[in-house]
Amino acid sequence: MQHQKCSLDLYVDFLVASQKQYSGMELSKVSPIEMSHDSVNRWLRKNKLTPKIVWKESQAMVELKSGYLVIDDTLLDKPYAREMALVKKQYSGKHHGLVNGINLVNMLWTDGEKIIPVDYRVYDLTRDGKTKNDHAQDMLDYAQIRGFQPNYVLMDSWYSSIENLKNINKKNWKWIAALKSNRLISLVQGTYLSVSDLDWTKKRVHKVWLKAYGFVLVSKIVFTNGDITYIATNDLSLTDFETLKSHSDCRWKIETFHRGIKQCCGIERCYSTLERSQRNHILCAFLAFLKLEWERIQNGISWYEQKWSINRMATANYLANA
Repeated sequence: MQHQKCSLDLYVDFLVASQKQYSGMELSKVSPIEMSHDSVNRWLRKNKLTPKIVWKESQAMVELKSGYLVIDDTLLDKPYAREMALVKKQYSGKHHGLVNGINLVNMLWTDGEKIIPVDYRVYDLTRDGKTKNDHAQDMLDYAQIRGFQPNYVLMDSWYSSIENLKNINKKNWKWIAALKSNRLISLVQGTYLSVSDLDWTKKRVHKVWLKAYGFVLVSKIVFTNGDITYIATNDLSLTDFETLKSHSDCRWKIETFHRGIKQCCGIERCYSTLERSQRNHILCAFLAFLKLEWERIQNGISWYEQKWSINRMATANYLANA
């Protein structure tokens, strides 16, 4: 059997160190051991790396019986892909329209400061028949098996389906989720109205009956730019608006994660047309992010400063020898 020159550790460290180019060709040029770009491509397509590896690396960084589990998806932009596996036209919040990309459904753990991805799924309905909500429920089930007992599960309105909420209920967990403005609630049995039609002039938190679910607390958040979000929770003790909002705000940590893994780990920058290569590159990007986040937690150095410091050393070395 031919020895593989590329390795998981080498590829992950390359994603951490590289500033812009994340191709196999670039790795072959900077590798401490002599190898061709074909060696990198061969390693990417022959190995089968799964999301379980992310949990293996992240489990020591989380506190199972506290904090928040946050679920959301993100689109990896592939604007020039024509025949690349896993790529399809999908809605992008960044572009506010349909673009070519690979969709990931992600779960991270946070205590409000740490940002630790613990699981993810590649959305590929044509292959596995699973919707984004199916993937979310799968990850919630795995989280329970792994021993999580979060303070709250946090979600945006896409994941606040009745099926998801009931799945969380069965685990005896609490949740806080955004609701679309037309979600039906009731103040009087048998009469429903949209959550946006509640009288928000007198109360900031209402106890209502969420259709097909049960009693929840709902609140309206108005942002400085005028945007409005409605949130709900099954924790009926969260009657203080500021406390409810404070917990809900931790959901935005997953947006910070999405930005970081794209800008610092090259997760969108795999150029292979093969499915297995794409999947393995995505997995390695998650591991690269965990390395950056561990350094941030331990030494207070941001992901971006860690990347810049590597470039700074290379620049200083060049100037010293120019």
